[in-house]
Amino acid sequence: MASSTIFKSVCVALVCMMLMSPHAQATLSCGAVTKNIAQCVTYLKGTGTSPSKACCAGITTLKNLAASPGDRKTACGCLKTAAASMTGLDTKRAAQLPGACDVTIAYAISPNTDCSKVN
Repeated sequence: MASSTIFKSVCVALVCMMLMSPHAQATLSCGAVTKNIAQCVTYLKGTGTSPSKACCAGITTLKNLAASPGDRKTACGCLKTAAASMTGLDTKRAAQLPGACDVTIAYAISPNTDCSKVN
């Protein structure tokens, strides 16, 4: 009887430890990144003097979604790919976009960013 109680206690403890352990996998997708920067495209192509409120809201949401190092690397890679494929991109505006929205991110939005160094 005592060994049955100990076994159950150990099982409960293991389940609790598994549920409480942090997950290290990246969960952010390029679709989510693209969705959040979609309102910034006209600004990034040179239209307007500042990014729209919707653009800055998207940048803020993106920063909040990219909470883990893996998610930040994913976001960086998605933004790098988008920057490289966008015709008419003003690379200076792209690099300055987070600052123009009063948001700090761990990497530059640029087709030349080395995302392997993002933490």
